[in-house]
Amino acid sequence: MEKALVIINCIFLAIGNCGGPLMMRLYFNNGGKRVWLSSFLETAGFPIIFIPLFSSFLKRNRNRTSCIITSSSSSSDEKTRFFLMRPRLFAASGFIGIITGLDNYLYAYGLAFLPVSTSSLIIASQLAFTALFAFLLVKQKFTPFSVNAVVLLTVGAGVLALHTGGDKPSNESQKDYMLGFVLTVAAAVLYAFILPFIELTYKKARQEMSFTLVLEVQMVMCLFASVFCLVGMLISDDFKAIPREARSFGLGERVYYVVIAFTAIIWQGFFLGAIGVIFCASSLVSGVLISVLLPLTEVLAVVCFKERFQAEKGVSLVLSLWGFVSYFYGEAKHSKVHKDGQSEARTETETELPRLPCP
Repeated sequence: MEKALVIINCIFLAIGNCGGPLMMRLYFNNGGKRVWLSSFLETAGFPIIFIPLFSSFLKRNRNRTSCIITSSSSSSDEKTRFFLMRPRLFAASGFIGIITGLDNYLYAYGLAFLPVSTSSLIIASQLAFTALFAFLLVKQKFTPFSVNAVVLLTVGAGVLALHTGGDKPSNESQKDYMLGFVLTVAAAVLYAFILPFIELTYKKARQEMSFTLVLEVQMVMCLFASVFCLVGMLISDDFKAIPREARSFGLGERVYYVVIAFTAIIWQGFFLGAIGVIFCASSLVSGVLISVLLPLTEVLAVVCFKERFQAEKGVSLVLSLWGFVSYFYGEAKHSKVHKDGQSEARTETETELPRLPCP
């Protein structure tokens, strides 16, 4: 069950990490200009989480009813709680949500003025910052394999920098391009902090974490992030501009609303997968998966938006895959050594136990 949960979260993360930027780029390429709307869509799909939460509630309620029937417990007056989250965890999740809302805006602003390839280059650099914050916040232990993976993935991102000279769109000013570049760097660093901070929140929650509780954390985070961006939309009059923008959208008015809806759904998969991987493994693993998927986003950008696939992108892809294999080979080897050590310790303990005399 645990392996299945890891695989499901990795699939969600892959779909969101690759599809989210492409959907946003599709919006901007066809006349979309609302940055606050784009940042809002990154977390606005959180109501979807009510579906698995309601399913979990029904299961817990069914199990509780079975226990009451089969035992003489006096707790039959207690009702099954829909939300398991306590105030401490709620407050921490809300704080992370506000930071996530700011990160959404920085990322959306950068992607509005940068090609997907350049944006992916910058976001890939967040792995080094994730490793640093994971070491400072949660005392992440590194192995030679994990260090090698971080170096390879970071170098792979740096290789992409070799082709960014001609990436600036012809209808865009140098000022807008540079501002988008700087804000995307800020978004990468900020999200690199968010991942280990979520892991720290799990450890300091003072209640046993379950995947149901992880879903609740995700929902509260996205709620606060969406409210943060919603305030920005109100200030910038996005709600008045949306109908006009839809009518002038390059792919048609109906497609405009379809793009908006699917953008929200796909991005929700990214956030759910990211915090799910943190719950099942660690923030560093989540950062590694995000980084290794970025070259795939590059390939999809070439296919969808006819961006040039230069030699540097191919080298980056190879380095990223190498780093990915290195990390998980190291983790598998470390896990095997740890299990063998436990087995040997158990055998030695059994051998040292004094033998009782035969009756």
